[in-house]
Amino acid sequence: MKMKLYLSFFILLIPVFVTADIVLPSIFGDHMVLQQQSESSIWGTATANKKVTLTTSWDKMSYDTRSDADGKWKIKVKTPVAGGPFKMTISDGKEMTLSDVLIGEVWICSGQSNMQMPMKGYINQPILGSNEAVATSRNPRIRLFTVEREKSLTARTDFSGAWEECLPENVIDFSAAAYFFGRMINKALDVPVGLVCSSWGGTRIEPWISENGLGSYDWVSLPDKNMNDEFSQQTPTVLYNAMIAPMVGYGIRGALWYQGESNRSEPREYEKLMEGLINNWRKEWDQGDFPFYYCQIAPFDYGHNKLSSAYLREAQLKAAMQVPGAGMASLMDVGEKDNIHPADKEAAGERLAYLALANTYGQKGIEYSGPVLKEMTVEGPLVKLTFDHAQNGLTTFGKELTSFQVAGENKRFFPANAFITREGITLISERVPSPVAVRYAFEDYIIGELYNTEGLPASSFRTDDWEME
Repeated sequence: MKMKLYLSFFILLIPVFVTADIVLPSIFGDHMVLQQQSESSIWGTATANKKVTLTTSWDKMSYDTRSDADGKWKIKVKTPVAGGPFKMTISDGKEMTLSDVLIGEVWICSGQSNMQMPMKGYINQPILGSNEAVATSRNPRIRLFTVEREKSLTARTDFSGAWEECLPENVIDFSAAAYFFGRMINKALDVPVGLVCSSWGGTRIEPWISENGLGSYDWVSLPDKNMNDEFSQQTPTVLYNAMIAPMVGYGIRGALWYQGESNRSEPREYEKLMEGLINNWRKEWDQGDFPFYYCQIAPFDYGHNKLSSAYLREAQLKAAMQVPGAGMASLMDVGEKDNIHPADKEAAGERLAYLALANTYGQKGIEYSGPVLKEMTVEGPLVKLTFDHAQNGLTTFGKELTSFQVAGENKRFFPANAFITREGITLISERVPSPVAVRYAFEDYIIGELYNTEGLPASSFRTDDWEME
């Protein structure tokens, strides 16, 4: 009996070692794409205070680190030029293997419903050409990841989602704008492409910015982290916390954005917040000033007695000019009067791809922007406009130019007769003998008519800074 008591006491003195399997955030998994020619961070949890070894099949390199007291660890691995598939093994004594890993170009795709809109469309709202695009979408060198919609008052370490192969049954439920972007990048560069879509329809921009990024905006109220679970997805920071933070640090080439409709009534603030979002994500990722390209919201009839959404489009145009490494794709020609979700998502995705191909990948011979006003000169009743991104001239593809207006000192705008010339555009209106300001397509809903000869549309614009109305 005494011997049993001694033995029991001895057993209690033996340290208890709790073991745990390697656990990775969902952004790491089979079929994933790692950014090529980079030092990509891989992280997760393991047994506490234990050696973790990661081995990559592309170069047979092994990397060692030690998990901390909470079991957390992080390793940076060198990735080669695009290729694959490869394998990656991770072990803390018990090994796990990630298979079918590609090395290529990784892009984060975020925003509200027009980024979220899948290839199958919404109910009674189609995607133009989706059936053929889905039918021919099988591609072993494109991979898709959709982050499930969640919100949180504090930054999370993981979200729900998984890497999927580019097969029709997966493409049909994936973001159309993101897919069309990735398809063109893959075709033009002949490299694997990884697309991570993290979006939520109807959301404002503030929820997508971290607490650190919102500190300088005195009109934005940060949430009380002790509030109950009834907070809205419109609450500042909560979508960043739940749907962006868990992948911050994952190796990427850049980010895409399609949002703005929900902030259309506050264009002045949005211009600052758009810049803030870009700078915030770049700072949090700590991978330099990576490219950030976004869609300008398309024209739509929001109804009377509301501030024209043209001012929000103007804010987006200004932000693109003020942030290095940012770019905007104009969608002035694809808007629909009674549908806030334009069917032509191929135009959106491919115009984002032109920005990336020209500015990120240095591809020569392509245009990436529609005409952008360069200078306005007034000669009596005539107004002459010149444009950047119109080296080979301007066109309407046979349409009449009806969307220009001019105003005099009285700030009353009247339609102008517009003529494309060798130098640009000349305007005249018999109602305005002494013009001082010009506006183009500066309305809620309008179909843009002005393009460069490469087929990219000009944004709506104005030359005045008069009070918004």
